[in-house]
Amino acid sequence: MPKPTPVPDVQDLVLTIRRQRVILDADLARLYEVPGFRFNEAVKRNADRFPIDFRFQLLRQEFAALKMQATDHKVDTVNSSQIAMSSFRQRGARYLPWAFTEHGCLMAATVLNSPRAVQMSLFVIRAFVSMRAELMTGATILKRLAEIDRTLIEHDDALRAIWHQLQPLLQPPPEPPKRRIGFHS
Repeated sequence: MPKPTPVPDVQDLVLTIRRQRVILDADLARLYEVPGFRFNEAVKRNADRFPIDFRFQLLRQEFAALKMQATDHKVDTVNSSQIAMSSFRQRGARYLPWAFTEHGCLMAATVLNSPRAVQMSLFVIRAFVSMRAELMTGATILKRLAEIDRTLIEHDDALRAIWHQLQPLLQPPPEPPKRRIGFHS
């Protein structure tokens, strides 16, 4: 009986490219336990299932930036080492990686149609949902902080007006005039 493959932390594989959260094709192939060229073959055979908002091919500059980022971090994260070490070696210099969005990852699992692909697609989707929830929590916190900031500014203005009105009352009373000695008419 084969030993079950440990489930990687899928959130480490998610990158932000072109303001979208994506997973590269080599990482998806590794997750689904299929060779990268077979994975890309299956996707190409079903290209009509992958519109531009499901997957896109990286530009040379984007790929170079990813590689540069990977070498800057010196294998600090799983993501960096995988991009730097596997992409050129397995793909060759002429082929640029494909980036799959959340929906593209799910569609790739349906194209592969293996038990492992179905199982891992659940982890992938949960990772994207978890990241979206974290972003929403952060957005909610930022919105609340903005409300508190606005309230503090309003209160600051009100307190400043009260201070200016109280300032004359806080001054010591003027000294009464001294009585003059002698008779006054």
